[in-house]
Amino acid sequence: MKFLYLALFTILLSSFPVMAGEDKTPPKAAVVSAHHLATKAGMDILAKGGNAYDAAVAVSAMLGVVEPLSSGIGGGGFWLLYEAKTKGYNVIDARETAPLATKADMYLDEKGEVIKGISTKGALAAGIPGLPAAFVAINKKYGSMKLGDVLTPAVKVAREGFAVDERYINGAHYKRDMFLENEEAASIFLDNGNVPKDGWILKQRDLANTLESIAIKGLKGFYDGDIAAKMVNDVVKHGGIWSLGDLRDYHVIERNPVIMNYRGARIIAPPLPSSGGLVLSNIFNILSGFDLTALSSANRKHVIIEAMRHAYYNRALYMGDSDFVDVPVDYIISKEMSDKQRKKIDMDKALPSALLSLSFDNLPKGTDTTHFAVIDKWGNRVAVTQSINFWGGSGFVPKGTGVLLNNEMDDFTIKVGVENGYGLQGTKANEIAPNKRMLSSMTPTFVENERGVLIVGTPGGSRIISMNLLGILNYIDGKSAKGIVAAARYHHQFMPDEVVYEQGAFNAMEVKALEAKGHTLKKQSSSGYGNMQVILWDYTTGEVTTASDPRGVGAGRVY
Repeated sequence: MKFLYLALFTILLSSFPVMAGEDKTPPKAAVVSAHHLATKAGMDILAKGGNAYDAAVAVSAMLGVVEPLSSGIGGGGFWLLYEAKTKGYNVIDARETAPLATKADMYLDEKGEVIKGISTKGALAAGIPGLPAAFVAINKKYGSMKLGDVLTPAVKVAREGFAVDERYINGAHYKRDMFLENEEAASIFLDNGNVPKDGWILKQRDLANTLESIAIKGLKGFYDGDIAAKMVNDVVKHGGIWSLGDLRDYHVIERNPVIMNYRGARIIAPPLPSSGGLVLSNIFNILSGFDLTALSSANRKHVIIEAMRHAYYNRALYMGDSDFVDVPVDYIISKEMSDKQRKKIDMDKALPSALLSLSFDNLPKGTDTTHFAVIDKWGNRVAVTQSINFWGGSGFVPKGTGVLLNNEMDDFTIKVGVENGYGLQGTKANEIAPNKRMLSSMTPTFVENERGVLIVGTPGGSRIISMNLLGILNYIDGKSAKGIVAAARYHHQFMPDEVVYEQGAFNAMEVKALEAKGHTLKKQSSSGYGNMQVILWDYTTGEVTTASDPRGVGAGRVY
């Protein structure tokens, strides 16, 4: 099936027209991220003559220092790359892997029921991290500077410290009890066991030493030697199942992206084990059969919600690590599939997800994340979404390393039909297996059309894909970078059968119309969700602009 997928990819790619402006170079370089210190690190690298890939590694490492509860070298991610010289796209899959000692039923009790919390908290919840390997791979193949020089800003801030912001304080308050269960984590992220106050300086000396080890020794600085031994020893001591072999065997995988076409735009996104590319492709295939501009606002949103429902159902039904399971990729993105799905969309009423899930028991056996983007003066582009999964990850830091480990094992299907921490269901396609990569929603994305280039992405768990979808639609409709990140959002993921929405996503008339069609609407209780970061290069104006989500505290800069 993988060979069919590659063949299909080649055919599809050759069928796309060359976009206007493909031979242009941007008038300026830009960086946007969820934290001003990370954006500054990237801009400083560009100012020193580094390229987008050098800057991206600097930003990624710095985000792990200044947003340690969202991402870092204890987790993984997906790197979407465009190389201007070759006009080539590439995806660096740095997703975490399951340890070799894992078993499909490792989070179930003797009765086959899920043991609450065991896949989300502590050493047993952590997959083998991939981000350090991405640093080395990107630097070796695409970088123009020494890895040590690129990582120096993150090492410096980790060692000397920085003042935490309100977002960090809120996160520490939310996860305080979890951190208190691990002495090492509590000593780093809490102030003598208490939630830090505004202005508290977070110093991470052990993390600085680990980053320095990677800078000097490359892969061996993390996946072998003293750091690896410290991680494995403490993970095993606290009930985990890592081995030195797990770390030594880890490697990133280069993959062809999923490329789709909608309303004259070429959209490029990651393939499995990121579900984003396939889900977006499926949604856009469905929407291509409707003239959204001719529909009323309520009907337009109804159609988009129904497309989300069908595509997320396919996610649950079929998707997993395609290196381990036979995923019918060509069928999922086929006209045959989207035609069938479109015929099930009734303009007058919502399709209950239960009708789609009737066959769920007889399936074939087959904030917290962060995002950033860089574009350099040569036109090279990088979009990265990276994560340790939940806010604070597993809450576990192996002693003497400073590395807060992920809890990405929860992204596997723990038990068929049982929701994970984001309410997503799955099948045996995403079942736990040794060395397998868990299904992800991380979806760094490029969009190219006559207007220009959009680089977009966001954290948000299962809502990442729907946020990107709405952002892409807003870009195609002509919205500015700031308009794209500020727009109110709504989301449907098949199960639970409800539409989650932000204040402002629907007006009173739309709420009434959607409810009359049978949609269950659930207004977001907090101020909003997601933390989208955008770079927009507009061919028509010649401008490069950045926008950081007003729901967060990020920053973008144009150089």
